[in-house]
Amino acid sequence: MKNSEQLYKALSERILILDGAMGTMLQRYKFEEEDYRGERFKNWEHPVKGNNDLLSLTQPHAIEEVHIKYLEAGADIIETNTFSGTTIAMADYHMEDLVYELNYESAKIARKVCNEFTAKNPDKPRFVAGSIGPTNRTASLSPDVNDPGYRAITFEELRVAYKQQCEALLDGGSDILLVETIFDTLNAKAALFAIDEIQDERRISIPIMVSGTITDASGRTLSGQTAEAFLISVSHLNLLSVGFNCALGANQLTPYLETLAHNSGFYVSAYPNAGLPNAFGKYDETPEDMAAQIKEYVEKGLINIIGGCCGTTPDHIKAIADLVSQYPPRKLKEFV
Repeated sequence: MKNSEQLYKALSERILILDGAMGTMLQRYKFEEEDYRGERFKNWEHPVKGNNDLLSLTQPHAIEEVHIKYLEAGADIIETNTFSGTTIAMADYHMEDLVYELNYESAKIARKVCNEFTAKNPDKPRFVAGSIGPTNRTASLSPDVNDPGYRAITFEELRVAYKQQCEALLDGGSDILLVETIFDTLNAKAALFAIDEIQDERRISIPIMVSGTITDASGRTLSGQTAEAFLISVSHLNLLSVGFNCALGANQLTPYLETLAHNSGFYVSAYPNAGLPNAFGKYDETPEDMAAQIKEYVEKGLINIIGGCCGTTPDHIKAIADLVSQYPPRKLKEFV
């Protein structure tokens, strides 16, 4: 992949900036049902409000604007608007048949704005990360407390769904595939298996970012893995980076990033929430507060890629970018 060389070069030189929350920014538009539908889906038989991925087709200007704001704030890597872009997640809206188009068009929007910013400043190339969310099913746990052996999804179903999404993201121009917000590592393994198949079939090497989520103070993912167990279980592939995002604020994430940084030969990424949600589900942490907490990451040499998850805005990303520009990236460890 043509931009891979530039990506690895940039990572060796500085800490790269990932963008912030897409959902937080889209809330500002106050889109209603008819906005989500647009002209094309005005007669769709099912409600679609809340399907943010659909906005890449019905409100592409808004998606482009959000990407531009993050690039102006200093982001090096832009995530596609495809967090729920699998047939499994799109079944909620009866839009499974749109999955390829949703991912392809979302990647094209991100690719266009990244190319424009790279053209303005070739010394700071911008990269597109195809966002691959966890789906709303879990392969390791039963959704029925009375039937612990039951599974709502199989590994094979996940593999097929992820493969379709990944192919569309690549076809649309993604430089990186980002398997993110992993709460069940078995789901992630299905995605990674699918990506590996694509690498073999297309005879390409795809930079892969893997980002888990520690769900609470227990220090474990939802399916029960510690940070170290999570790292071990995804390290069989040649990854670009491993890291954590979502669920926790920057302060709470520190010990788990230390585990990754001290035990991994991959680059380490982090994109925490803007603190923990308040009683109304909002995030109160200011850009200054968040940057002050992330200072600990860079002083300890824990990260190579940093961004923001829920509640973060271009102002948060700018504050983080300004801070980390003064620090060197974490040095890669070599393990025999």
